Amino acid sequence: MARPLRIQVAGGWYHVTSRGNRREAIYRTDTDRRRFLGLVAELPEQSGLEGTRSC
Repeated sequence: MARPLRIQVAGGWYHVTSRGNRREAIYRTDTDRRRFLGLVAELPEQSGLEGTRSC
């Protein structure tokens, strides 16, 4: 049985996760992982958000 659809709200905040198939690794190297995290860190500025912090 499929899970229920997520509720989407205009202007809402969402938690995003990344996971490989069968929970396999999604990065080939630590450099790949750091590159991805660097790109994600740029999103608040590109989106005009303020007061965000990374975990």
